[in-house]
Amino acid sequence: MKIISWNVAGFRACLKKGFEEFFNKVNADVFCMQESKVTEEQLEFNPEGYYKYLYPAEKKGYSGTLVYSKIEPISVTYGIGIEEHDHEGRVITMEFDEMYLINVYVPNAKRGLERLDYRMVWEDDFRAYLKKLEEKKPVVVCGDFNVAHEEIDLKNPKSNRRNAGFTDEERGKFTELLEAGFIDTYRYFHPDEVIYTWWSYLGNARANNSGWRIDYFVVSKDFIGKIKNTMIMNEVMGSDHCPIGIEI
Repeated sequence: MKIISWNVAGFRACLKKGFEEFFNKVNADVFCMQESKVTEEQLEFNPEGYYKYLYPAEKKGYSGTLVYSKIEPISVTYGIGIEEHDHEGRVITMEFDEMYLINVYVPNAKRGLERLDYRMVWEDDFRAYLKKLEEKKPVVVCGDFNVAHEEIDLKNPKSNRRNAGFTDEERGKFTELLEAGFIDTYRYFHPDEVIYTWWSYLGNARANNSGWRIDYFVVSKDFIGKIKNTMIMNEVMGSDHCPIGIEI
Protein backbone atom coordinates (compact mmCIF):
# COMPACT_ATOMS: atom_id res chain seq x y z
CA MET A 1 0.00 0.00 0.00
CA LYS A 2 1.52 3.28 -1.12
CA ILE A 3 0.40 6.51 0.57
CA ILE A 4 1.41 9.95 -0.69
CA SER A 5 0.99 13.23 1.19
CA TRP A 6 1.40 16.69 -0.34
CA ASN A 7 0.62 20.25 0.70
CA VAL A 8 -0.44 21.45 -2.74
CA ALA A 9 -0.78 25.14 -1.73
CA GLY A 10 -4.05 25.44 -3.65
CA PHE A 11 -5.22 22.40 -5.61
CA ARG A 12 -6.52 24.29 -8.63
CA ALA A 13 -3.19 26.10 -9.00
CA CYS A 14 -1.26 22.83 -8.59
CA LEU A 15 -3.39 21.18 -11.30
CA LYS A 16 -2.03 23.76 -13.75
CA LYS A 17 1.56 22.85 -12.80
CA GLY A 18 1.66 19.18 -13.76
CA PHE A 19 -0.22 17.63 -10.84
CA GLU A 20 -2.18 15.13 -12.94
CA GLU A 21 0.96 13.78 -14.58
CA PHE A 22 2.58 13.23 -11.18
CA PHE A 23 -0.62 11.72 -9.75
CA ASN A 24 -0.78 9.16 -12.56
CA LYS A 25 2.94 8.40 -12.43
CA VAL A 26 3.14 7.88 -8.65
CA ASN A 27 0.05 5.61 -8.73
CA ALA A 28 -0.65 5.85 -4.99
CA ASP A 29 -3.27 3.74 -3.27
CA VAL A 30 -4.12 6.75 -1.11
CA PHE A 31 -3.21 10.34 -2.00
CA CYS A 32 -3.63 12.90 0.81
CA MET A 33 -3.48 16.66 0.25
CA GLN A 34 -3.37 19.66 2.52
CA GLU A 35 -4.12 23.33 1.83
CA SER A 36 -6.45 22.25 -0.96
CA LYS A 37 -8.34 25.60 -0.89
CA VAL A 38 -11.18 24.13 -2.93
CA THR A 39 -14.93 23.57 -2.55
CA GLU A 40 -16.97 20.65 -3.89
CA GLU A 41 -18.25 22.80 -6.77
CA GLN A 42 -14.69 23.80 -7.73
CA LEU A 43 -13.28 20.26 -7.60
CA GLU A 44 -13.14 19.00 -11.16
CA PHE A 45 -10.42 16.34 -10.80
CA ASN A 46 -12.12 12.95 -10.72
CA PRO A 47 -9.60 10.19 -11.53
CA GLU A 48 -11.09 6.84 -12.43
CA GLY A 49 -10.88 4.16 -9.75
CA TYR A 50 -10.57 6.53 -6.78
CA TYR A 51 -12.94 7.46 -3.98
CA LYS A 52 -12.82 11.16 -3.13
CA TYR A 53 -13.04 12.80 0.30
CA LEU A 54 -12.98 16.59 0.63
CA TYR A 55 -13.05 18.66 3.82
CA PRO A 56 -13.06 22.37 2.91
CA ALA A 57 -12.67 25.20 5.40
CA GLU A 58 -15.75 27.31 6.03
CA LYS A 59 -13.71 30.30 4.84
CA LYS A 60 -13.38 30.05 1.05
CA GLY A 61 -9.91 29.83 -0.44
CA TYR A 62 -8.33 28.83 2.87
CA SER A 63 -6.85 25.64 4.35
CA GLY A 64 -8.75 22.41 3.61
CA THR A 65 -7.84 18.75 3.16
CA LEU A 66 -8.54 16.32 0.33
CA VAL A 67 -8.02 12.58 -0.20
CA TYR A 68 -8.22 10.26 -3.20
CA SER A 69 -8.23 6.55 -2.29
CA LYS A 70 -8.36 3.40 -4.40
CA ILE A 71 -9.45 1.52 -1.29
CA GLU A 72 -12.83 2.40 0.20
CA PRO A 73 -12.35 3.06 3.93
CA ILE A 74 -14.51 1.33 6.52
CA SER A 75 -15.44 4.79 7.74
CA VAL A 76 -14.47 8.43 7.16
CA THR A 77 -14.79 11.27 9.67
CA TYR A 78 -14.08 14.98 9.31
CA GLY A 79 -12.56 17.08 12.08
CA ILE A 80 -11.70 15.90 15.58
CA GLY A 81 -15.07 16.43 17.21
CA ILE A 82 -14.17 19.69 18.97
CA GLU A 83 -16.19 22.63 17.76
CA GLU A 84 -13.40 25.16 18.31
CA HIS A 85 -11.14 23.31 15.86
CA ASP A 86 -13.51 22.05 13.20
CA HIS A 87 -14.10 25.12 11.02
CA GLU A 88 -10.90 25.04 8.95
CA GLY A 89 -11.07 21.64 7.22
CA ARG A 90 -7.86 20.38 8.81
CA VAL A 91 -8.38 16.67 9.58
CA ILE A 92 -9.78 13.74 7.60
CA THR A 93 -9.69 10.34 9.35
CA MET A 94 -10.08 7.12 7.37
CA GLU A 95 -10.44 3.75 9.03
CA PHE A 96 -8.91 0.81 7.17
CA ASP A 97 -8.62 -2.85 8.20
CA GLU A 98 -5.19 -2.53 9.79
CA MET A 99 -5.06 1.12 10.83
CA TYR A 100 -6.48 4.61 10.96
CA LEU A 101 -5.03 6.99 8.38
CA ILE A 102 -5.26 10.68 9.30
CA ASN A 103 -4.64 13.46 6.81
CA VAL A 104 -3.78 16.62 8.77
CA TYR A 105 -2.97 20.25 8.06
CA VAL A 106 -1.69 21.62 11.37
CA PRO A 107 -2.47 25.31 12.03
CA ASN A 108 0.37 27.74 11.35
CA ALA A 109 1.45 29.90 14.31
CA LYS A 110 1.68 32.77 11.80
CA ARG A 111 4.01 35.71 11.54
CA GLY A 112 4.35 37.42 14.90
CA LEU A 113 3.18 34.13 16.48
CA GLU A 114 -0.36 35.48 16.68
CA ARG A 115 -1.80 31.93 16.63
CA LEU A 116 0.80 30.27 18.83
CA ASP A 117 -1.48 30.07 21.89
CA TYR A 118 -4.25 28.54 19.78
CA ARG A 119 -1.74 26.17 18.20
CA MET A 120 -0.74 24.88 21.65
CA VAL A 121 -4.37 24.04 22.49
CA TRP A 122 -4.83 22.41 19.08
CA GLU A 123 -1.72 20.27 19.54
CA ASP A 124 -2.91 18.88 22.88
CA ASP A 125 -6.41 18.18 21.59
CA PHE A 126 -5.12 16.55 18.40
CA ARG A 127 -2.69 14.34 20.31
CA ALA A 128 -5.50 13.22 22.63
CA TYR A 129 -7.64 12.48 19.56
CA LEU A 130 -4.90 10.25 18.10
CA LYS A 131 -4.40 8.40 21.38
CA LYS A 132 -8.15 7.72 21.56
CA LEU A 133 -8.11 6.24 18.04
CA GLU A 134 -5.06 4.18 18.95
CA GLU A 135 -7.08 2.35 21.61
CA LYS A 136 -8.82 0.57 18.72
CA LYS A 137 -6.05 0.16 16.09
CA PRO A 138 -2.70 1.69 15.08
CA VAL A 139 -2.56 5.20 13.70
CA VAL A 140 -0.77 6.61 10.64
CA VAL A 141 -0.78 10.42 10.43
CA CYS A 142 0.43 12.30 7.37
CA GLY A 143 0.50 15.92 6.40
CA ASP A 144 1.93 19.37 6.93
CA PHE A 145 2.77 19.63 10.64
CA ASN A 146 4.09 23.20 10.28
CA VAL A 147 7.12 22.53 12.48
CA ALA A 148 10.76 21.67 11.89
CA HIS A 149 11.43 19.40 14.86
CA GLU A 150 15.22 19.52 15.19
CA GLU A 151 17.99 21.79 13.94
CA ILE A 152 18.80 19.24 11.21
CA ASP A 153 15.30 19.84 9.82
CA LEU A 154 15.92 23.36 8.51
CA LYS A 155 18.72 25.20 6.77
CA ASN A 156 19.09 28.15 9.15
CA PRO A 157 18.10 27.10 12.67
CA LYS A 158 19.82 29.91 14.55
CA SER A 159 18.22 32.78 12.65
CA ASN A 160 14.78 31.09 12.76
CA ARG A 161 14.75 30.27 16.47
CA ARG A 162 11.67 32.35 17.35
CA ASN A 163 9.96 32.19 13.97
CA ALA A 164 6.71 30.31 13.34
CA GLY A 165 7.50 26.65 12.73
CA PHE A 166 10.66 26.64 14.84
CA THR A 167 9.64 28.00 18.22
CA ASP A 168 10.57 26.01 21.33
CA GLU A 169 6.84 25.63 22.00
CA GLU A 170 6.00 24.04 18.64
CA ARG A 171 9.06 21.81 18.68
CA GLY A 172 8.17 20.77 22.23
CA LYS A 173 4.69 19.69 21.15
CA PHE A 174 6.17 17.52 18.40
CA THR A 175 8.46 15.97 21.01
CA GLU A 176 5.41 15.32 23.21
CA LEU A 177 3.73 13.56 20.28
CA LEU A 178 6.72 11.26 19.85
CA GLU A 179 6.94 10.65 23.59
CA ALA A 180 3.25 9.68 23.54
CA GLY A 181 4.19 6.64 21.46
CA PHE A 182 4.57 7.83 17.87
CA ILE A 183 7.49 7.67 15.44
CA ASP A 184 8.63 10.16 12.77
CA THR A 185 9.07 7.58 10.02
CA TYR A 186 11.55 9.44 7.80
CA ARG A 187 13.88 10.29 10.68
CA TYR A 188 13.61 6.72 11.99
CA PHE A 189 15.00 5.32 8.73
CA HIS A 190 17.29 8.28 7.90
CA PRO A 191 18.58 9.57 11.26
CA ASP A 192 21.27 11.87 9.85
CA GLU A 193 19.93 12.89 6.46
CA VAL A 194 19.55 16.58 5.71
CA ILE A 195 16.52 16.92 3.45
CA TYR A 196 13.65 19.40 3.21
CA THR A 197 9.99 19.41 2.18
CA TRP A 198 9.18 23.16 2.07
CA TRP A 199 10.97 26.19 0.64
CA SER A 200 10.00 29.83 0.84
CA TYR A 201 9.13 31.54 -2.44
CA LEU A 202 11.55 34.31 -1.41
CA GLY A 203 15.26 34.60 -2.13
CA ASN A 204 15.63 31.63 -4.50
CA ALA A 205 15.22 29.35 -1.50
CA ARG A 206 14.37 26.26 -3.51
CA ALA A 207 17.16 26.73 -6.03
CA ASN A 208 19.57 27.12 -3.11
CA ASN A 209 17.92 24.27 -1.17
CA SER A 210 17.40 26.59 1.78
CA GLY A 211 14.40 24.74 3.16
CA TRP A 212 12.57 23.16 6.07
CA ARG A 213 11.32 19.62 6.73
CA ILE A 214 7.82 20.23 8.05
CA ASP A 215 5.83 17.47 6.30
CA TYR A 216 5.75 14.08 8.01
CA PHE A 217 4.42 10.57 8.25
CA VAL A 218 4.06 9.78 11.95
CA VAL A 219 2.96 6.29 13.01
CA SER A 220 2.11 4.36 16.15
CA LYS A 221 5.23 2.76 17.58
CA ASP A 222 3.95 -0.78 17.10
CA PHE A 223 3.26 -0.07 13.42
CA ILE A 224 6.81 0.92 12.42
CA GLY A 225 7.66 -2.66 11.48
CA LYS A 226 5.07 -2.49 8.69
CA ILE A 227 6.75 0.49 6.98
CA LYS A 228 8.95 -0.82 4.18
CA ASN A 229 9.88 2.45 2.49
CA THR A 230 9.72 6.21 3.11
CA MET A 231 10.11 8.91 0.46
CA ILE A 232 10.67 12.64 0.17
CA MET A 233 10.22 13.59 -3.49
CA ASN A 234 11.99 16.94 -3.44
CA GLU A 235 12.41 17.00 -7.22
CA VAL A 236 8.64 17.30 -7.75
CA MET A 237 7.48 20.86 -8.43
CA GLY A 238 4.01 22.40 -8.36
CA SER A 239 3.87 23.77 -4.81
CA ASP A 240 6.19 25.35 -2.25
CA HIS A 241 6.11 21.91 -0.58
CA CYS A 242 7.15 18.62 -2.17
CA PRO A 243 5.29 15.29 -1.87
CA ILE A 244 6.29 12.69 0.72
CA GLY A 245 5.28 9.06 0.95
CA ILE A 246 5.45 5.69 2.64
CA GLU A 247 4.92 2.11 1.53
CA ILE A 248 3.26 -0.30 3.94
